[in-house]
Amino acid sequence: MPANDDVISRNNVKMIGSGQQVMLMAHGFGCNQLMWRFLTPELSSQYKIVLFDYVGSGASNLAAYSRQKYSDLEGYAQDIIDICIALDLQNVVLVGHSVSSIISLIAAQQIPERIHSLVMVCPSPCFLNDPPDYMGGFNPEDLNELIDLMDKNYIGWAQYLAPLVSGTTEKNRVTSELTDSFCSTNPITAKNFAKATFFSDYRSLLPLNSHPVLLLQSETDALASLFIGDYMHKNTPKSCLQVVPAKGHCLHMTHPQEVARHIQRFMQSAQVGESIL
Repeated sequence: MPANDDVISRNNVKMIGSGQQVMLMAHGFGCNQLMWRFLTPELSSQYKIVLFDYVGSGASNLAAYSRQKYSDLEGYAQDIIDICIALDLQNVVLVGHSVSSIISLIAAQQIPERIHSLVMVCPSPCFLNDPPDYMGGFNPEDLNELIDLMDKNYIGWAQYLAPLVSGTTEKNRVTSELTDSFCSTNPITAKNFAKATFFSDYRSLLPLNSHPVLLLQSETDALASLFIGDYMHKNTPKSCLQVVPAKGHCLHMTHPQEVARHIQRFMQSAQVGESIL
């Protein structure tokens, strides 16, 4: 276990807000903690918000990167665990975007006593198709081509993926920011994270969940379809599913006020043990 100060520096940990309960926000693949800035103003008066960058992303300490450690999602989950221990966080609400929903689930199952609940924004436990019963959205050959493109034309890869994630081919703020974020991420760490994200299968972890879970799903999402939301809801105990009438994979950036309303309603119900199904 690294020293507390080392973890805070390593993961570029920042804290904002004035609430009593802690909310730790974990960014998705190719992103960084800045992507939460649209959502945090909606929640910072109610929660003490902890922001960070995974090692290899954002302004983290790249010298601390290990290709072996971060070759699977458990390595990223260890970043969350280290932060919770370094700051001695208790009763934590883990908010994860995309793959970080599953990373947060891995972390929560390792330190359950520190976790209050989970909020999963556009989650997916497996991006691979496994017919006939599971459609994750991509065939292996499609993902292999995407990974190969990172080697051949990294800028072209970023320009292809960003509109897919944002949900629109039109140039807008979210698409431009995603493109810039993808382009600014170290290609070596990005490729390793991409493989860990798109070729993993954590469906078996869903039934082991023991915390209240809010699933936030876009109505139209090329990376996580409505099928995925239904699948996660059916297979995750203590979960509730909210479908937002929106396009794209970044609800926290495109619809922050609506995301905040769902989180606030979920937390009110979770505090008193009510069902919001």
